[in-house]
Amino acid sequence: MPEIDEVLPKYLRISEYLRDRIERGELAPGAEVPSERELAAQWKVARPTAAKALNTLRQQGIVESRRGSGTYVADRPGGPVLREQVPRYGSAYAEDESVTVLAAALVAAPAPVAEVLALPSGSPVIMRKRLTDNGSGGAELATSWFDGALAEATPLLLRTERLPGGTLRYLESVTGLRVAYLRDRVGARLATADERRVLGLARPAAVLVCQLTLHAADDTVLQLDEIVHPQARWLPS
Repeated sequence: MPEIDEVLPKYLRISEYLRDRIERGELAPGAEVPSERELAAQWKVARPTAAKALNTLRQQGIVESRRGSGTYVADRPGGPVLREQVPRYGSAYAEDESVTVLAAALVAAPAPVAEVLALPSGSPVIMRKRLTDNGSGGAELATSWFDGALAEATPLLLRTERLPGGTLRYLESVTGLRVAYLRDRVGARLATADERRVLGLARPAAVLVCQLTLHAADDTVLQLDEIVHPQARWLPS
């Protein structure tokens, strides 16, 4: 089995391994990638885990599915998705996961968000907050942020309902914008009062926070994701 960071959940280890093969050219644009069943057997995981690994790559535009055929390396206009670091986290969900959109609104940008999006502090931004539960004790709280100038063109981002294919696919489809590369960083801190309430944590509680930024070719940040994983519960069983 490939040497992949053992700290990562299994689905992310699988997606990272496939992404590495694609970036090294072992799987060229248009090449078929292993199926869910093949990945499940190779990595000794359940089919939903293999499905989530492929869905992670699909959400990032790295692979695409063809009905009745299989999953293939995407041939994106302008070249492949580049990575500054491996995008290990994001808002890609498996079919068996429960996703609840807790809030979706146009709000004043908190200073840290405005800084990442290169906007003046207090500028209007789109905020989408959602809770994901895999049904076996694993949960995460994720918040996505977008420039408020996109609100008129992307009204569905302001609705508290799950978007088929995810927010990124919707954003790209209606605006014509394209993600050229991704960056991520990870840190730990104490949970806020709201995070403790939503995730059912005691006080105090440590959380792992993953920040993922999706950039256009001109370096503009199209989407900022902040994913909060509870201590000792964010890894899948």
